[in-house]
Amino acid sequence: MPLLEIRKVSRRFGDLVAIDQVSFEIEAGEFFSLVGTSGCGKTSLLRMISGLDTPDEGDILLDGKSLLGIAPEDRSIHTVFQSYALFPHLSVADNVAFPLQMRGKTPATIRARTQEVLEHVALTDKVDHFPHQLSGGQRQRVALARAIADLPRILLLDEPLAALDAKLREQMQMELIRLQRDLGITFVFVTHSQAEALALSHRIAVMNRGRVEQLDLPERIYGFPKNKFVADFIGHCALVEATVSAVDGAYLNLETRHLGLVRAPLAADARVGQRGWLALRPEQLKIGHAGAFADLPNRVSGKVCDFLYIGDVTTYIVELGDGLRVEALLANSAPGRVHFFEEGEIVELAWPAGVGRYLHE
Repeated sequence: MPLLEIRKVSRRFGDLVAIDQVSFEIEAGEFFSLVGTSGCGKTSLLRMISGLDTPDEGDILLDGKSLLGIAPEDRSIHTVFQSYALFPHLSVADNVAFPLQMRGKTPATIRARTQEVLEHVALTDKVDHFPHQLSGGQRQRVALARAIADLPRILLLDEPLAALDAKLREQMQMELIRLQRDLGITFVFVTHSQAEALALSHRIAVMNRGRVEQLDLPERIYGFPKNKFVADFIGHCALVEATVSAVDGAYLNLETRHLGLVRAPLAADARVGQRGWLALRPEQLKIGHAGAFADLPNRVSGKVCDFLYIGDVTTYIVELGDGLRVEALLANSAPGRVHFFEEGEIVELAWPAGVGRYLHE
């Protein structure tokens, strides 16, 4: 039996359908992420799981029992917000102890549990500090400690890292992974950052306009997107209009608007004459001088119009003859070498028949 089950849940605000017949299950001990653009419904769904809002239709079940009509404080589900929501007049220790006090725990239990969770988040040296004396990352860890103090069944995290700078955000991602693994609490994580979801999650639900477009493992979401929206939203991707001209064993022949005739992996339900899109990731494309990839079936020429040095790799923006711009990655093999190709240089992009993803309309 799944720990949490969402059954055909819908939520409307006047004429706006925020959640539209959404169904999925979450297993105990899972790090599950809801990802999507602003307004896609992910926070509305989180609020209904927590009990801060109620579905217009459908049901939400914990351990097979409906949560509808059960108050938020009685659900064994806690939430960590982007704003932290700490009590400014309470010390770190008192902030963490607060939910335990509300549940009538003994002073000895409160002291022991507060010390334990502060050790989990590496804040034992800050017990007497107040929120205004802490950094953003430390305040976030206090919020996490308070949320896990009485070991909820599920921890909801609503954009908890959005206010942090890039380096601190990366550190907190590692902290979340470690904390979830050590405690075994089920995490339901909401973010608009696809990179964050890919890095943290056991499974991801990609939402769009109140519906779940795809629910799968991170590597499946990235490598095998179900449709154009998922391919475009998750990671960087070139999407090229394509028409199936032949189905040849394990491959498709595609007539494309920008790349000419392309060989691509076979896709389910593909048929001759069908229109769709070819999705290519930057790391799937090889970039070199003209004639460098004569052994590969897919090749196209273009001009380097920009590049971005990122340490271990350089991202090249290549403009094709008809104006389409495509990203390609090239590893930097020598320390200190900024780039291999100059802006304005003519290059060749190539890729094997076994990469790319055809998505039909």
